[in-house]
Amino acid sequence: MKLRTITAAALLAAAGLSALVSMPAPAQEKRVQFFPSLTGRTGPVAPNATPFANGYADYMKLVNVRGGINGVMTLVEECETAYATDRGVECYERLKGRHGGATVFQPLSTGITFALTDKVPADKIPLITSGYGRSDSADGLTFKWNFPLIGHYWVAGDTVLQHIAKKEGGFDKLRGKRIGVVYHDSPFGRELLPIINARAGMHGFTVLPLPVAAPGVEQKATWLQVRQQRPDYVIMQTWGVMTPTAIKEAVATGYPRDKMIGTWWSGAEPDLKDVGDAAKGYSAVMMQHGAEPDSAVVKEIIDKVHSKGQGTGPRDEVGSVLYMRGVVGAMLSVEGVRAAQERFGRGKWMTAEQARWGYENLNLTQAKLDALGFKGVMRPVSTSCADHMGSAWARVHTWDGAKFTWASDWLQADDAIIRPLVRESAARFATEKKFSRREPSDCQS
Repeated sequence: MKLRTITAAALLAAAGLSALVSMPAPAQEKRVQFFPSLTGRTGPVAPNATPFANGYADYMKLVNVRGGINGVMTLVEECETAYATDRGVECYERLKGRHGGATVFQPLSTGITFALTDKVPADKIPLITSGYGRSDSADGLTFKWNFPLIGHYWVAGDTVLQHIAKKEGGFDKLRGKRIGVVYHDSPFGRELLPIINARAGMHGFTVLPLPVAAPGVEQKATWLQVRQQRPDYVIMQTWGVMTPTAIKEAVATGYPRDKMIGTWWSGAEPDLKDVGDAAKGYSAVMMQHGAEPDSAVVKEIIDKVHSKGQGTGPRDEVGSVLYMRGVVGAMLSVEGVRAAQERFGRGKWMTAEQARWGYENLNLTQAKLDALGFKGVMRPVSTSCADHMGSAWARVHTWDGAKFTWASDWLQADDAIIRPLVRESAARFATEKKFSRREPSDCQS
């Protein structure tokens, strides 16, 4: 386990506030909002998790350049998990009390999220798990401390299937077809299956499950099954080295890439760059944003962070898909604190419990997002006590041999299908853990 501080010195220097570093420790802890970062810079997900960590850190630096969160500066400290659950839990325990107390954790791992879900209620620290973790944690009446903001796996699976149905001419055209699901054989991979199976029951297509053991570098047997059974489409729920391995095996097997559609963890530049033109036609559903090099927030990061020598990683990755996911994750972390300040004290340091209220009462209108530099990148996000996700929009992009380009209009996951799945799963979880759903009075606290 390795700790790495995206230091107060670096963050504050970027804001021209280096004098704050010399403040006495107790005063500094009340001035600096601490955002721990659980990273995967080593191990099988390193090519994908590293840009996320860099984007997360760079946006926090930009926040300080802008003057902090109404004057409260941010601090990021990293702890390396290598995508291992045990190391993730160790990092959580190490960081949760540092720098006056952690504001929020973003584990960037479904396995770590599952483990921390049992810990955070007692510690009163929220988790943001955008696009991963427990899909049922969208039910805020059961999961008070979990926030799968702007999407979870069932949103991904539903929008992938919507895209496939549109290509075929409607869901009724899926009857009798076979859809393979190549997935990481872990909680991350298996979490996609409930929505795929639910849609299969509704529309009469057959699901061919194709689990792949971690880390996913050996897939010849999997793609032999694909070659033998020739599913009409293959959905990819893969991450890290598993994704380019799968695409290379598809090329070798002769399975058409335009019949392969990944979820948002299976559709970034590191997945395709070494395959290049041979991967042309491969698509993936995106959790709102894609690569956004021309966005206002990216231009501001380049101008105010990288051009000042304060960038965390290489400049040429700024605006890439996973870098942007880190930027979005950091923005959501910060805006929850800003929302909390409106209730508990503008310009004041927020406890994790106060920040949790902010994440439950987010109201990121399009005007607010545009002002933050996310015009054309994101759509509005609005959470509540019952809804800890706040938005269920996605888009599909397709690899043209060198880069991703948008290939669909906005897609919205079908709440009429997903909400019952969320409620049923959350109810099972509550029964297993022997606790009651939140009372209305708790939603006002």
